[in-house]
Amino acid sequence: MLSNKRIQELELVMEFKKVEECFKEVSSWIENVGRKRLKETINLDDSLEMLLQAQKQFREFDLVASEYCRRGQEALKKMNQWEDFSFVDVHSYRVKLQAYEDQLEEFCTQLDETRHRVCETVRLYEFFDKVTQGIYCTEEGVES
Repeated sequence: MLSNKRIQELELVMEFKKVEECFKEVSSWIENVGRKRLKETINLDDSLEMLLQAQKQFREFDLVASEYCRRGQEALKKMNQWEDFSFVDVHSYRVKLQAYEDQLEEFCTQLDETRHRVCETVRLYEFFDKVTQGIYCTEEGVES
Protein backbone atom coordinates (compact mmCIF):
# COMPACT_ATOMS: atom_id res chain seq x y z
CA MET A 1 0.00 0.00 0.00
CA LEU A 2 2.84 2.35 0.84
CA SER A 3 4.48 1.55 -2.48
CA ASN A 4 1.23 2.26 -4.35
CA LYS A 5 0.85 5.50 -2.45
CA ARG A 6 4.37 6.58 -3.43
CA ILE A 7 3.81 5.62 -7.06
CA GLN A 8 0.62 7.67 -7.14
CA GLU A 9 2.44 10.55 -5.54
CA LEU A 10 5.24 10.36 -8.12
CA GLU A 11 2.70 10.21 -10.95
CA LEU A 12 1.03 13.33 -9.59
CA VAL A 13 4.35 15.12 -9.31
CA MET A 14 5.19 14.20 -12.90
CA GLU A 15 1.76 15.38 -14.03
CA PHE A 16 2.24 18.60 -12.09
CA LYS A 17 5.54 19.23 -13.85
CA LYS A 18 3.79 18.97 -17.24
CA VAL A 19 1.00 21.26 -16.09
CA GLU A 20 3.52 23.64 -14.55
CA GLU A 21 5.27 24.04 -17.91
CA CYS A 22 1.95 24.99 -19.47
CA PHE A 23 1.24 27.42 -16.64
CA LYS A 24 4.68 28.97 -16.86
CA GLU A 25 4.03 29.72 -20.52
CA VAL A 26 0.52 31.05 -19.82
CA SER A 27 1.73 33.03 -16.80
CA SER A 28 4.61 34.53 -18.74
CA TRP A 29 2.28 35.59 -21.56
CA ILE A 30 -0.18 37.12 -19.09
CA GLU A 31 2.55 39.14 -17.37
CA ASN A 32 4.57 40.15 -20.45
CA VAL A 33 1.82 40.66 -23.03
CA GLY A 34 -1.70 40.27 -21.66
CA ARG A 35 -1.68 42.77 -18.81
CA LYS A 36 0.10 45.39 -20.93
CA ARG A 37 -2.44 45.08 -23.71
CA LEU A 38 -5.33 45.34 -21.25
CA LYS A 39 -3.82 48.53 -19.83
CA GLU A 40 -3.63 49.96 -23.35
CA THR A 41 -7.41 49.72 -23.65
CA ILE A 42 -8.03 51.81 -20.54
CA ASN A 43 -7.97 55.09 -22.47
CA LEU A 44 -10.11 54.65 -25.54
CA ASP A 45 -10.03 57.27 -28.30
CA ASP A 46 -12.57 60.05 -28.64
CA SER A 47 -13.70 59.49 -32.21
CA LEU A 48 -15.92 56.67 -33.38
CA GLU A 49 -13.50 55.84 -36.18
CA MET A 50 -10.55 55.49 -33.79
CA LEU A 51 -12.69 53.58 -31.32
CA LEU A 52 -13.75 51.09 -34.00
CA GLN A 53 -10.08 50.59 -34.89
CA ALA A 54 -9.27 50.01 -31.21
CA GLN A 55 -12.14 47.52 -31.00
CA LYS A 56 -10.81 45.62 -34.01
CA GLN A 57 -7.35 45.46 -32.45
CA PHE A 58 -8.82 44.38 -29.13
CA ARG A 59 -10.79 41.59 -30.82
CA GLU A 60 -7.59 40.24 -32.34
CA PHE A 61 -5.91 40.37 -28.93
CA ASP A 62 -9.01 38.87 -27.30
CA LEU A 63 -8.80 35.78 -29.52
CA VAL A 64 -5.23 35.12 -28.43
CA ALA A 65 -5.90 35.97 -24.78
CA SER A 66 -8.97 33.73 -24.68
CA GLU A 67 -6.88 30.86 -26.04
CA TYR A 68 -4.34 31.34 -23.22
CA CYS A 69 -7.18 31.43 -20.69
CA ARG A 70 -8.63 28.24 -22.15
CA ARG A 71 -5.27 26.47 -22.03
CA GLY A 72 -4.76 27.50 -18.43
CA GLN A 73 -8.24 26.35 -17.45
CA GLU A 74 -7.72 22.98 -19.15
CA ALA A 75 -4.48 22.52 -17.24
CA LEU A 76 -6.31 23.29 -14.00
CA LYS A 77 -8.91 20.66 -14.81
CA LYS A 78 -6.15 18.08 -15.17
CA MET A 79 -5.04 18.87 -11.66
CA ASN A 80 -8.50 18.49 -10.11
CA GLN A 81 -7.55 14.90 -9.31
CA TRP A 82 -5.26 16.28 -6.61
CA GLU A 83 -8.30 16.99 -4.47
CA ASP A 84 -8.69 13.24 -3.94
CA PHE A 85 -5.26 12.90 -2.38
CA SER A 86 -4.30 14.10 1.06
CA PHE A 87 -0.55 13.65 0.81
CA VAL A 88 1.41 16.03 2.95
CA ASP A 89 4.19 15.91 0.34
CA VAL A 90 2.07 17.60 -2.34
CA HIS A 91 1.17 20.66 -0.27
CA SER A 92 3.82 22.84 -1.92
CA TYR A 93 2.49 21.86 -5.34
CA ARG A 94 -1.03 22.80 -4.30
CA VAL A 95 0.21 26.21 -3.18
CA LYS A 96 1.86 26.79 -6.57
CA LEU A 97 -1.25 25.56 -8.35
CA GLN A 98 -3.43 27.94 -6.32
CA ALA A 99 -1.17 30.87 -7.25
CA TYR A 100 -1.47 29.97 -10.95
CA GLU A 101 -5.23 29.58 -10.60
CA ASP A 102 -5.56 32.99 -8.89
CA GLN A 103 -3.48 34.70 -11.58
CA LEU A 104 -5.44 33.06 -14.37
CA GLU A 105 -8.81 33.85 -12.81
CA GLU A 106 -7.86 37.51 -12.26
CA PHE A 107 -6.64 37.93 -15.83
CA CYS A 108 -9.66 36.19 -17.38
CA THR A 109 -11.98 38.38 -15.30
CA GLN A 110 -10.15 41.53 -16.42
CA LEU A 111 -10.35 40.33 -20.02
CA ASP A 112 -14.11 39.80 -19.73
CA GLU A 113 -14.59 43.22 -18.14
CA THR A 114 -12.48 44.93 -20.81
CA ARG A 115 -14.35 43.11 -23.58
CA HIS A 116 -17.64 44.33 -22.14
CA ARG A 117 -16.35 47.90 -21.63
CA VAL A 118 -15.03 48.16 -25.19
CA CYS A 119 -18.29 46.84 -26.62
CA GLU A 120 -20.42 49.20 -24.53
CA THR A 121 -18.19 52.18 -25.37
CA VAL A 122 -18.52 51.47 -29.09
CA ARG A 123 -22.30 51.15 -28.76
CA LEU A 124 -22.46 54.43 -26.87
CA TYR A 125 -20.32 56.26 -29.44
CA GLU A 126 -22.42 54.82 -32.28
CA PHE A 127 -25.56 56.06 -30.53
CA PHE A 128 -24.09 59.53 -30.03
CA ASP A 129 -22.95 59.57 -33.65
CA LYS A 130 -26.51 58.82 -34.82
CA VAL A 131 -27.94 61.47 -32.48
CA THR A 132 -25.40 64.03 -33.71
CA GLN A 133 -26.22 63.23 -37.34
CA GLY A 134 -29.92 63.53 -36.55
CA ILE A 135 -29.37 66.93 -34.95
CA TYR A 136 -27.39 68.17 -37.97
CA CYS A 137 -30.07 66.91 -40.35
CA THR A 138 -32.77 68.61 -38.27
CA GLU A 139 -30.80 71.88 -38.15
CA GLU A 140 -30.30 71.79 -41.92
CA GLY A 141 -34.01 71.13 -42.42
CA VAL A 142 -34.95 74.06 -40.17
CA GLU A 143 -32.52 76.39 -41.96
CA SER A 144 -33.90 75.47 -45.41
